[in-house]
Amino acid sequence: MDDKTRDTPTGPLAGLRIVDISTVVAGPFAAGLLGDYGADVLKVEIPGVGDSLRALAPHKDGAPLWWKVTNRNKKGVTLDLRQEAGRDLFGKLIPDADVLVENFRPGTLDGWGITRDWLQSINPRITILRVTGFGQNGPYRDRPGFARIFEAMSGFTQICGEEGGRPLHLGYPISDAVAGLFGALGILAALHDLARNPERRGQDIDCSATEAMLRTLEFLAIEYDQLGAVRTRSGNRSQYAAPGNVYRTADGKWASIAASTQSIFVRLCSALDLGGLLQDPRFAANPARVAHYRELDEIVGAAVGRFTMAELREAFARHEVGFSPIYDIADVFEDPQIQAREAIVRVPDGELGSVRMQGVVPRFSETPGGVRRTGPALGEHNEEVYGALGLSAAKIAALKARKVI
Repeated sequence: MDDKTRDTPTGPLAGLRIVDISTVVAGPFAAGLLGDYGADVLKVEIPGVGDSLRALAPHKDGAPLWWKVTNRNKKGVTLDLRQEAGRDLFGKLIPDADVLVENFRPGTLDGWGITRDWLQSINPRITILRVTGFGQNGPYRDRPGFARIFEAMSGFTQICGEEGGRPLHLGYPISDAVAGLFGALGILAALHDLARNPERRGQDIDCSATEAMLRTLEFLAIEYDQLGAVRTRSGNRSQYAAPGNVYRTADGKWASIAASTQSIFVRLCSALDLGGLLQDPRFAANPARVAHYRELDEIVGAAVGRFTMAELREAFARHEVGFSPIYDIADVFEDPQIQAREAIVRVPDGELGSVRMQGVVPRFSETPGGVRRTGPALGEHNEEVYGALGLSAAKIAALKARKVI
């Protein structure tokens, strides 16, 4: 595949044009997902400084690795939107855009003169995704926000950690990714509505990262509303089905096992030679098993401890019991399912030659997406993009000297 072919967007969103002026993870993740599906995404950064994600670990020889994944499939330009000349140039990018993605605090863009009315005076049908920590209104709208804050405030962190121990944050800012997913979904929903109603102007999409995280917690709200129950930490134990926990094998490895249905529990008992449990009223049905989870965990844990991981894998495969060893990322790379699906793909990179990263999810039978490039260098496509707007090389040089680009 030559460079030109590789750089041509493919996928169900080919032809969709997105301008991404957001920073760090949530907004860029939303735009990047749509780029995976073929959208033409233009990443706009502050000259000289760039997106703060460039400074976050990990790095290799100064190259920002996280940046290369979150902003893959995007072209990159620099532009200072705070300057009048920057706003004027930004306005030239808007007529051909379908979507603008931003995640500044509410009112920030308005203060720079980049209001919805101004944007839609240029392009009435542009859809605007606004990703913030708390939303565009309410008493917290102006607060700074980061993933750990959204996770803590949503109730998510409260249910993570060992029983009786302190709450634990995950080792990855999951709420940023969740907000990005909801943001991408919101864009597609708004574009679908716009396609059916061509007389309408584009929508503002107000995506709160805290609310996105709260939405993923599903039954916590209704459980509190109807039962008055406040769920808290239970370690690795499932709180809604038993057995469901992480168990140690005879060779010191860890297996995650879930018997979430009655049929799987029956098969698990056969695999572990625990058939007697099926006649015990404490374990006859899932509600009873959840009520007696401590006794059940002790029994299952002791049984698992008699198997090596290889033996457990074989026994569970024979009895069709769902489980997985606890993988680290090296294990992920070596897993035959991951390899067969090519879930990790190799992508050309200007600094590192090539890198491996996750492929496109989900997969489309007729219009497959793809990973065409890693995140761009700062201002990598300035000449290409601004030249296409009609700016001469001298004009581009002058704007660069003034730090507009």
